[in-house]
Amino acid sequence: MSQTTNPLPREVADAYVDELIALDPVTGTYLGVKESSSRLPDLSPGGQEALAQLARRTLERLDEAERQPGADSDIERRCGRLLRERLNAELAVHDAEEGLRAVGNMATPAHSVRDVFTVTPNQSEEDWAAIAERLRAVPAAYAGYRESLSLGLERKLYAAPRPTATFVEQLTEWSDTDGKGRGWFEDFASAGPEALRAELDEAARAATAAVVELRDWMRDVYTPAIEGAPNTVGRERYGRLARYFNGADLDLDEAYAYGWSEFHRLLGEMKQEAEKILPGAETPWVALAHLDEHGKHIDGVDEVRDWLQGLMDQAIDELDGTHFELAERVRKVESCIAPPGSAAAPYYTAPSEDFSRPGRTWLPTMGQTRFPVYDLVSTWYHEGVPGHHLQLAQWAHVAGNLSRYQATIGGVSANAEGWALYAERLMDELGYLTDAEQRLGYLDAQMMRAARVIVDIGMHLELDIPADSPFHPGERWTPELAQEFFGAHSSRPADFVESELTRYLTIPGQAIGYKLGERAWLQGRENARARHGANFDLKAWHMAALSQGSLGLDDLVDELSRL
Repeated sequence: MSQTTNPLPREVADAYVDELIALDPVTGTYLGVKESSSRLPDLSPGGQEALAQLARRTLERLDEAERQPGADSDIERRCGRLLRERLNAELAVHDAEEGLRAVGNMATPAHSVRDVFTVTPNQSEEDWAAIAERLRAVPAAYAGYRESLSLGLERKLYAAPRPTATFVEQLTEWSDTDGKGRGWFEDFASAGPEALRAELDEAARAATAAVVELRDWMRDVYTPAIEGAPNTVGRERYGRLARYFNGADLDLDEAYAYGWSEFHRLLGEMKQEAEKILPGAETPWVALAHLDEHGKHIDGVDEVRDWLQGLMDQAIDELDGTHFELAERVRKVESCIAPPGSAAAPYYTAPSEDFSRPGRTWLPTMGQTRFPVYDLVSTWYHEGVPGHHLQLAQWAHVAGNLSRYQATIGGVSANAEGWALYAERLMDELGYLTDAEQRLGYLDAQMMRAARVIVDIGMHLELDIPADSPFHPGERWTPELAQEFFGAHSSRPADFVESELTRYLTIPGQAIGYKLGERAWLQGRENARARHGANFDLKAWHMAALSQGSLGLDDLVDELSRL
C-alpha cells in the first residue's frame, strides 16, 4: 500500500490555483482553462469573502508544508515565500474592505468582466456557445458588483469622486459605442456564427442592458452619495496598497526622494537629446511637440499594428541567441488594437498556459490615425520584446519547473513592470536607441515613470514639493498640481495625462512599481556581475532571472544577486 505524503509548498500553491479557478473563471480564462469560458465570478461581498477564506485555508496548509522535509530547497523556498507574501498582502487589502469601493477607470471588477471576452476562445461554434452563456452571466456579475458597492456606501467606504466620474463615462461608451444605441457587447457578439445569431444577440442585448443599469445607478445613486469624499487615500491606505502592488514594505519617503533624483538625472539627458532635434528648444517637451508635427510617423490604424508587429519580430530575431535563449513558442507575440473604451495606456496580455492563445500587445488608438514613432519604439520594447512578453511567456514556458502559481497568478506588479522598464533600458544599453527621436522618446517614457513615483506618493501622502524643484517648490501636492506637473513634464496629450492621473487615484501604489522595480532589477544584476566578475554571462543571467518566476521586491534583489 502506498503511503500518502504531506504536500510541499509548490503543491499547496498549485492546489490554490485549482480552487481559485473554480471561484474565479476570469482567472481561468486567462490561463486558458476551457471550462471557464462560459462563467463569470461572484462579485458580491459573499464572493469576495469566499476568496478570502480560500487564502486563509491555503496559508494554514502552507504552514504545514514548510515544516516538511525538502521544503527548504531553493525551488520550494521561493514558491513558499511568494505564496505567503501574496496571500497576506491580498488579505490585508480584503480585510480593509477595499473591494467595497473598487471604482475607477481601469482594473475594477466591471472592467474584468468586459475585458475577459477579448481573450475568451472564439474559433468554433462551441466556443461561441460558451460565449453566449458567459454573456448571459453579465447581468448577475454586475448585480453582485453593485451589491458590493452598496455595502461600501452603507459603511461609508467611498471611492474617489474623480475616478467615479470617469467610470460613469466609460460605462456610457460601453453601452453605446457608435452613438446609435449599440453597445460594446453587441459589437463583440456580431462576430459570432450565424447559427447562434439569435442567441448571441439576445444575450448581448441583456449584457448591454446590465451596463446601462449599472451606469444609471453609478450616476444617480453612487455619485451623489460620495460627493465631497477625498480623491486621495492617505499614508495608511497607501502603504497597504503599495505593499500589494510591490511585494515590499516600502520606505515611502525614501522612494519619493528617489523619484526626484531620477527626475533631475533624466531631465539633464533629455536636454542633450532635445538639442539634437530642435537646437535652442526651451524644454525637451518643446522638441517632442516639434516631433509630433515634423517627426517620423506611421499613418493608419492597420499600418501601425503591422509596424509594431515588425518591431517585435525584429527584436526577437536579433536578441535570440545573443542576449536571450528563446523557445520557439516564446518567440510568437501578436500586435493588436485595444477595444474602444479602454484606458489610454498600451498594455499586454500573457499567453494561455498551453500557448494556444499567444501573448498580445494592445494599442489604444484614442481615435487617432497618425502615430509618432518616437512614442512607440521603447513602449513596445516595454510591452512586447524584450519586456512583458519575454518575461511572462518564459514563466509559462518553464511552468513545469516552477509551480503553476509562480508562473501565472502569483505575479507581483512591480516585478513585471520593473522588468519591462529594465528591458527599455537594456535596449538603450545595446544601442537600439541611437536615433535622437527614438532616444528622446525613451527618456520621455522613463521620465513619465519617475514622475509617477513623485506624484503618486506625493499627492496621496500630501507631501511637500522640494525646494529644488522647478515646479511649485515648497507647496503641498494635490491631484490638481499632480496633473499640471505631469502635463508639463510629459509629451503625452491632455487626454492621456488626465487618464493617467485618474489611474493613480484608482489604483494607488501601483504606478510607482515601474521605477522601483527597475531599480531592483538593476541592483540584482550589478550584484551578480560583481560576484562573478569577468565570468559574468548576461545571457545566462537573463534566462535564469526570467525562469525563477515572480517575486516581490523584498525578495527580488536577493534572489537575482544569487544567480
